[in-house]
Amino acid sequence: MTEAIHIQKDVPTAHWRINPRIRKNSSQLIRPSPQPQIRSPTDKRRILDRFSHHLAVSALPGAELAIEYLYSKYIRNLSIHTIRQTGGVVLSFFQFLYDDGTTIFTLTRRDIGSFVEYEQDRGLRPVSVIGYLRALYAFIAYLVKEEILPQEIMQRKIRIQEPETLPKAIPQEDIQLLLDKIAGVRDRALILLLLRTGMRIGELLAIQINDIVLSDRKILIYLGSKNYQGRAVYFSEDAEHALKHWLRTRDNKKRYLFYGTPGEQLSYSTAWGVMRKTLERAGLVHKKYSLHSLRHTFATDMINAGMRVEVLQQLLGHQSIELTMRYAKLSAKTREQDYFRAMQIIEKGGKRDEPYRVSNALQKVFEEKKLLQSYDKKLPE
Repeated sequence: MTEAIHIQKDVPTAHWRINPRIRKNSSQLIRPSPQPQIRSPTDKRRILDRFSHHLAVSALPGAELAIEYLYSKYIRNLSIHTIRQTGGVVLSFFQFLYDDGTTIFTLTRRDIGSFVEYEQDRGLRPVSVIGYLRALYAFIAYLVKEEILPQEIMQRKIRIQEPETLPKAIPQEDIQLLLDKIAGVRDRALILLLLRTGMRIGELLAIQINDIVLSDRKILIYLGSKNYQGRAVYFSEDAEHALKHWLRTRDNKKRYLFYGTPGEQLSYSTAWGVMRKTLERAGLVHKKYSLHSLRHTFATDMINAGMRVEVLQQLLGHQSIELTMRYAKLSAKTREQDYFRAMQIIEKGGKRDEPYRVSNALQKVFEEKKLLQSYDKKLPE
């Protein structure tokens, strides 16, 4: 969830203004496709309607295509972040083209490059510009498929080298300070589950009581917040102790493990408030740790303990193993140990005295076949 919050701040909003060419008669505005009425729209639907409205009142050339494109993403049940970012990027791009005296219908590679240069000059971070380009090219691919733009526009895509950003893990001495300053049964369970499972905060907040298998120290995640892939995560003894204490204390009528005042799942802002106050009591606020730092710490600790990267990939829910490899780069301790272990084997003529990788009961559980299975059940909106 932290990742999403940071990215949302970079969704372009600077160009959302009414186009002066728009007609005053509201019946002539671009209208989205008819949709069934929803008495209580979801957050995703509200985001869809908001960006559809912005596009409609802009009256920019191609706005109706962008609206239909957003609706297609909504119908395919893509994430709220994807819809939000797509709407913001496309709207900003349309306005940029209009200010530059052109439209989406006469799009050239130079137009895309100029837009990228403009966003860079605005001070946008490279990783955000890369996100813009991905969203933009996905929309352009849609227009090519609809035979509105020629196939040639997808050739020789503009690419930006992604900066080498290493995750920020919390060192052990700071982890101990943090754990010592947790106040409350619920807060201890929340922080320890993040630290010991590697779950994203959004995934943890969506966990329901029925998703927990206490006998196996396992939690089933039926719908990943990023990749829509089901997976299982496991928790340690200290997290188990904290979880059981919270289960005895919480209101057992609530369906979510961590719930808010109305009985629905706990909000991200409340969860972050728990972390922030704990950091304040521990004297660690200046180090800028976040809830997502707990996930990075879990991954780094597992790599340092000898876990295979492909196993860690499954636990973290990464689609690409290259993303998981970032944690391997952090592990100087592991590199040192692996070097001397390998050198001992070479000096002994290739004979091993012990397994190359750490083997323990928990890792055996990780490697069970059921870890690799996908789950069809989906959490409600």
